[in-house]
Amino acid sequence: MKLITAHRILIGAGIAFFVFYAAVLLMHDRTTASVVQAIVALAIAGGLVLYYRTLKGWGQRPPS
Repeated sequence: MKLITAHRILIGAGIAFFVFYAAVLLMHDRTTASVVQAIVALAIAGGLVLYYRTLKGWGQRPPS
């Protein structure tokens, strides 16, 4: 396994974690603090998605 593959797996796990965390926060408690935490968690997940999309060309050989 290449290092970039492991990196993609970890970034994917981070995205899943932050989305799951936001869902649990919103299902468990609807206070202002938990809604703000859920919004921040979703923003972090969105940032990780944008980062994950930049990894598309990494680990490939340049065209010759």
